[in-house]
Amino acid sequence: MALPQQCEAAFGTADLYGVLGVRRGASAQEIRRGYHRASLRLHPDRVPPEQKEEATRRFQILGKVYAVLSDEKQRAVYDETGMVDEDAEALQDGRDWLEYWHLLFKVTVKDIEDFENSYKNSEEELADVKAAYMNFKGDMDRIMESVMCVDYTDEPRIREMIEQAIDSGELPSYKAFVKESKQKMMSRRRRAEKEAKEAKKTEDELGLSGENDLQALIKSRSREREKEMDNFFAHLESKYGNSTKKGGKKASAKKRKAEGTA
Repeated sequence: MALPQQCEAAFGTADLYGVLGVRRGASAQEIRRGYHRASLRLHPDRVPPEQKEEATRRFQILGKVYAVLSDEKQRAVYDETGMVDEDAEALQDGRDWLEYWHLLFKVTVKDIEDFENSYKNSEEELADVKAAYMNFKGDMDRIMESVMCVDYTDEPRIREMIEQAIDSGELPSYKAFVKESKQKMMSRRRRAEKEAKEAKKTEDELGLSGENDLQALIKSRSREREKEMDNFFAHLESKYGNSTKKGGKKASAKKRKAEGTA
């Protein structure tokens, strides 16, 4: 499968620049930074053991994208034709992209953890959230997928950032965001909870009872954020609950009828 098609399957876009989150006319430094940011979000060391295979595959595709866009000649060919020289040495199977990444950035797992700590609630994260909101026209599914170092328990925090920016006039009020249905929000949560349960089941089946420091930290943070997420959905229940209770539709119909005769 050609690299653009691999990108389409893995990231939902065949545009190599889109995979790195940079503009087509980006400088070499911007492309490197885009690769760095995307690789921190997708790094296999940030996922449970049972997800490493898929994470590694996506990480390898990401490395190939950078290899093309960081090579002046290959980038020129891609810009002109939209095609990639699949026979280029850098794109051949067997290359250790994790080793390549470590050599390029000299980053350790602790560096990833430190980056996450400094990134969350920073001005940089806020700028990324605003950019994602604009890029995806308020689609929270896409926003949560694209912003680095977040999972579904971060949603109340991310949503609050966007709401404040809308209230201040910094961002437009996209219907996909302000009118997002409760069903879509709950579906997003159910998907994440299902993935978490499947990961826990696999871990138990494989007898992976031991934890490294990073895994323990992730679990601890997840428990704390779960409480915030429960409060968020409790708020939704109080706001929309009447429409989902038994007889809710009938009551609403009576109310509309009464208003029409008033």
